[in-house]
Amino acid sequence: MNSRIDVDSLPWNAEAEQSVLGGLLLDNRAFDAAGLSEHHYSDPQHATIWLTIATLITAFQPADVITVHAALRDAGHADACGGLEYLNQLAQCVPSAANVRRYAEIVREKAAQRALIDTADKALTIAGERGPVAQKLDKIVTNFARLQREQLRKVPRSLAEIAVERTEYYEALESGTMASGWRSGIPRLDQFLNGGLQPGRFYVLAARPSVGKSSFSQAVGLELAQSGKRVLFLSQEMSEGEVADRGVANIGRISYSALMEGKMGDGGWSRVLGAMDRLKQMPFFIDDQPALTLTDIRAKVTQIKPDVLILDYLQLCASTQSGNNRNSEIEEISRGLKALAKDMQVAVIALSQLNREVEKRVVKRPTLADLRDSGAIEQDADVVLFLWPVREFDQRRLIGCGVDKNRQGKLGEFGLDFHGDLQRWGESTDSVKSQPAEQRRRFE
Repeated sequence: MNSRIDVDSLPWNAEAEQSVLGGLLLDNRAFDAAGLSEHHYSDPQHATIWLTIATLITAFQPADVITVHAALRDAGHADACGGLEYLNQLAQCVPSAANVRRYAEIVREKAAQRALIDTADKALTIAGERGPVAQKLDKIVTNFARLQREQLRKVPRSLAEIAVERTEYYEALESGTMASGWRSGIPRLDQFLNGGLQPGRFYVLAARPSVGKSSFSQAVGLELAQSGKRVLFLSQEMSEGEVADRGVANIGRISYSALMEGKMGDGGWSRVLGAMDRLKQMPFFIDDQPALTLTDIRAKVTQIKPDVLILDYLQLCASTQSGNNRNSEIEEISRGLKALAKDMQVAVIALSQLNREVEKRVVKRPTLADLRDSGAIEQDADVVLFLWPVREFDQRRLIGCGVDKNRQGKLGEFGLDFHGDLQRWGESTDSVKSQPAEQRRRFE
């Protein structure tokens, strides 16, 4: 399919491009203020001249009409760029380099408009290609997301400037007007996380199947939602109805089995109604679409605008890559979730499976080496939490929780009490150290 772009009608400002180049020929000190690259220029000869000026300046050599012309001549580009005559015209088109920053802003804005038009044209081309609509949407959204990231590049700032701004944050923490984190409902976990979950961070919660990672993450999400935080639970394994059932059992302290069997009695129904009233006040959202891509996830986050995103679970996500091995696909997803957390200031909790090696050991305590499919998960995560079974009692399970990676805090482990029938979790006072074989019942 042919391009729909009329090249001659693309937005650009010849005078602004000429004024930037002319200002730099007069005063090389304006180079940093411009902050452009050759790709910002619409006119190819302007791009070549800019690149020549930049090469000289970054090599600590003077870039004036004579030196730039000499460099262009040596590279065989002098005639194509108008020769010495055109360089003289550029130097004379501006009285000084004082307004180079403003001229550069105009050049940058026109370049952004051209990039947007080009991306839209590519989107139309992709839309007309053969193939699944979902795959084409992934390509289109990815292209626009890349364009947006390129336009949002930040300018580096000094450490001193940032530190001064942070003093207000420190004062707010000390005075108690601001919390250091969002409470998870598990005090020991909050201590490890320096007060709770933080926006912009990527948390990985890993365990073998049936240990309770989905239930635990949902319990944390419900706790956060009760405090007013918007929570989005992306369930690729369970249906939205199953997630809702667990939420009703947790909030209403209702037997999950009785709920599923319809044997609650009058007392149980009153608890259900009470749970419903509380759930209505909680900004907890569920989506059970399977095989999510990064594009799907970003779109749902953009729509709901949550404070916390819970993804259940990472290995069930789909990749837009084709022909790559699973490690590469998981790496793509992991890196994308890390970027999403940072870009959109969301606390991301991604659940992850462990490989089977942990099952072969007498002590079921996982390590970072047990993370399934990719070392990128360990590398990208700000915090890695592990759950593992320790002991089972009549009314509860003792589950170990290990903090094995923590960029901003300490490492360690502690116990959790899991009341499975109520889908409730709490901190345990029991030790999670390895136990004699006769005490490890039903977990072998």
